[in-house]
Amino acid sequence: MRHRGTNGAAALVAAALALTACASESDDGTAPSAGSSAAASVKEPVAITYDGGIYVLDGEALNVAHTVALPGFNRVNPAGDDTGVFVSTESGFRVLDAAAGRMTDVSYPGAKPGHVVRHGDRTILFTDGTGEVHSFDPKKLADGKPEGRRYRTAQPHHGVAVELADGTLVVTLGTEESRPGAIALDKDGKEIARSEECPGVHGEAVAQGETVGLGCTDGVLLFENGAFVKVKSAGAYGAVATQAGSDKSAVLLGDYKVEPDAEREFPEQFALIDTAARKIQVVPMPEGVSYSFRSLARGPQGEGLILGTDGKLHVVDPASGKLTSSWPVVGAWKEPMEWQEPRPALFVRGDDAYVTEPATRKVHRLDLTTGRVVGSVTLDAVPNEISGAVSAH
Repeated sequence: MRHRGTNGAAALVAAALALTACASESDDGTAPSAGSSAAASVKEPVAITYDGGIYVLDGEALNVAHTVALPGFNRVNPAGDDTGVFVSTESGFRVLDAAAGRMTDVSYPGAKPGHVVRHGDRTILFTDGTGEVHSFDPKKLADGKPEGRRYRTAQPHHGVAVELADGTLVVTLGTEESRPGAIALDKDGKEIARSEECPGVHGEAVAQGETVGLGCTDGVLLFENGAFVKVKSAGAYGAVATQAGSDKSAVLLGDYKVEPDAEREFPEQFALIDTAARKIQVVPMPEGVSYSFRSLARGPQGEGLILGTDGKLHVVDPASGKLTSSWPVVGAWKEPMEWQEPRPALFVRGDDAYVTEPATRKVHRLDLTTGRVVGSVTLDAVPNEISGAVSAH
C-alpha cells in the first residue's frame, strides 16, 4: 500500500525560498556550521514535505528557517522529543533534527517504512517491507540511535504496533495479501492475547486509560485489560482506518467508509468510538462536505478536529458528537484520487493547528483557543505532508 513516488510538482521546486532572509539550504541535507546565525535552533519546528525535500518552519514566527533537500516521496511524523521528526524515505526511517535543519545519522533501514506511533514514553516504528518493529525512549535520540526493543512479525505486511506502559506490545497480524487482526505480547515477548476478527486491520489510536483501537473493515478491535474486544459497525461494511486519540477522552475519532467497491471513497461521515461503552456512533459531516486521512486530529482538551473539504476546521464534542464550531482556514478543495498527492493537511500541537493549502502554496497557523488564523506563510513549492517536533508524554 505504501509505494514510493513523486507528486509531479517538481517544476515548482525552487533553489531558494521567497522568505529566506534567515533560511538555510543544503544539497546534502546538512545544516550550516554552529557558528552560522542561520544554524540557530528553530522554535517549535514544523516540517513540511515537498517534491524534492523538506521545509522547516519556525512554528512561532511561521517563517522558513531551513530547507533540506531530500529526493523521493517522503513522509513525516513526530519523533517524540523536542527537536526530532522521523522521515519515511525510500531506504527506511531517518531522523531529521528539525531544530537544526539537518538530517542526522540515526536511521532504521528497511523497505516501505510505515506507521510511526508515539505513546507514553515510547516511539514505535513499523517497517512494512520487513515486519520489523522498533520501540524505544525518544529522549535517547539525542545520544544517537537508541537500543530499544525489537520484534519481527511472522510475515511482512502493512501494519502497526503500540507499546503500553506495562511493556505490553500490541501488533498487527498479516501478510501482503490479507490482514486479519492482531496479537499482544507481554514485556518478555510471550503472546498473551490474539484476535483474528479484524479484517483489513489498519490504523491505530490510544484512548484514555490506554485502550488501543485498531481499525477494521467492519468496525474496531479494542485491546484493554489484557484482552481484545470487537466493536462491530452497524452494517456488514463500515470501515474505520485512520483514527485520532486523546488521553483526555475515552472516545476515539475515526474515519468511516461505507463503499467497499469504491476506487476512492470521499467519506461524508465520521466515527466516534466510545471505548468505555464499546459502541460506534456515526456522525454526518455538514451537507456536501468530506475529508481525507490527513484531516483528523485532537485538540488540547480532547476535542475532535476535522479539516473538511469546505475549507473549515470542524470542532467535534466527542461525548455528544455535535459540531461545536466550524472555523474557516483554507479555500474549498477536493481530495485527489492518489493518496500520495498533496491536499490540505492538518498538524496539531498544543493550542496551535497548522494547515497546509497546496492550491496557494501556503501554510496557516490557527489558534485553537479563538478559532482565528494568526499567521500564514507562502512557500516556493507545493506543500504535501506536515508534522513537527512533539515531546513524548
